[in-house]
Amino acid sequence: MLKGKSQAFLEMASEEAAITMVNYYTPSTPYLRSQPVYIQYSNHRELKTDNLPNQAGAQAALQAMNAAQSGNVAATSGLVPEGQGCVLRVIVDNLIFPVSLDALYQIFSRFGCVLKIITFTKNNQFQALLQYAEPMNAYNAKMALDGQSVFSACCTLRIDFSRLSSLKVKYNNDKSRDFTRLDLPSGYGQPPPEPYAGGAFGTPNTIYPSYAGAPGFVPPTGFAQGVGFSVPPFHGAGGSLTFTSAVPPGQMTTPVFTGVPVNSVLLVSNLNPEAITPYGLFILFGVYGDVLRVKIMFKKKENALVQMANATQAQLAISYLNGQRLYGRVLQATFSKHPTVQLPREGEEEQGLTKDYSNSPLHRFKKPGSKNFQNIFPPSATLHLSNIPPSVTVDNMKNLFASTGFTVKAFRFFQKNNKMALIQLASVEEAIHALIELHNHDLGENHNLRVSFSKSTI
Repeated sequence: MLKGKSQAFLEMASEEAAITMVNYYTPSTPYLRSQPVYIQYSNHRELKTDNLPNQAGAQAALQAMNAAQSGNVAATSGLVPEGQGCVLRVIVDNLIFPVSLDALYQIFSRFGCVLKIITFTKNNQFQALLQYAEPMNAYNAKMALDGQSVFSACCTLRIDFSRLSSLKVKYNNDKSRDFTRLDLPSGYGQPPPEPYAGGAFGTPNTIYPSYAGAPGFVPPTGFAQGVGFSVPPFHGAGGSLTFTSAVPPGQMTTPVFTGVPVNSVLLVSNLNPEAITPYGLFILFGVYGDVLRVKIMFKKKENALVQMANATQAQLAISYLNGQRLYGRVLQATFSKHPTVQLPREGEEEQGLTKDYSNSPLHRFKKPGSKNFQNIFPPSATLHLSNIPPSVTVDNMKNLFASTGFTVKAFRFFQKNNKMALIQLASVEEAIHALIELHNHDLGENHNLRVSFSKSTI
């Protein structure tokens, strides 16, 4: 512990445990004794604690953090109902002030990556269906937000699990949004996708326990403050999110939410300067959106700026790539303060470190209606391969990956389509390297290999 600085170093048992902890607490800040605790990676590889005078305090902090972490592991693994999916149904009771789709996005994105939202009115009640990337995110959101009020004494959230495994969104507008499908039209007014019949959502006559967390731990919503609104964290279930309006009495207003991303430029740090290139970042981040420009910092090559086509793609890239291992280091991605990536003047030293990919033919999401919008998955050890020419055999593909230095664990062509295949490598990190190395590889016969992450296993 650093005396007088309200800071401390914490060494985990393994690097994987540290990654898991940072990834868990980044979207949901832990609280100790009603104070937020911010967790990030340190440059120190190891702590030396011999003969330090403040060991008692350090041990107390360590025990408290262990209690918080173990309490949340129980809440997110042991209590998640078997078969529970990623979709929540949200009913807003006592709707005095309007609650927009963007407001719901900000509230619920504190608990994980929100993929789709559909809002509608049924039985004179404002409702929403909301799909997360993972069932654990949906469970955490329900436990923390069910019974909370968006405004003091009104707009109370009633949340249950939906039987739907996924949502089908036709339009991107103020009523529905698919954050993975930027090509959708903005047509207005679609019917509710899920007819409500008693017991269709969640488990009938079952009350799940309210989430209070481990002792000393409070899961806050962490809203950004809007103009004229104070947004304190709520303490446990059954309370209020409490937006306190500063407008004159009798005037209705809608809070200004600032948590929805508006910047398309990412700051990517902790890179391996010996291995990373602008092209490598273009290919990797291009899995989650169209990369327009990449700039590796001339004086600090561990850092880079990546400009995506829009803010939604930037958010997807952060959600899926932050905390992943890349060339022996843990990649860190967050929003940059820069609105764009500036190209260097001709002849400047850093010219080779800044690349413009605005007109690249390798963009995956330029074509409206492309299936790529429906196949965005987190990095995994299994890769999806496509655009394989008919003459290429199983051994040809295995040898391609093995000769490039990768360990092939399994491989199979699709049964009904030999243009596509799955390949399983030794680790997620190795699969990331392989994607960077072999995406767009020339296989002959005017076929360039297409590589993406797969949700399937072999």
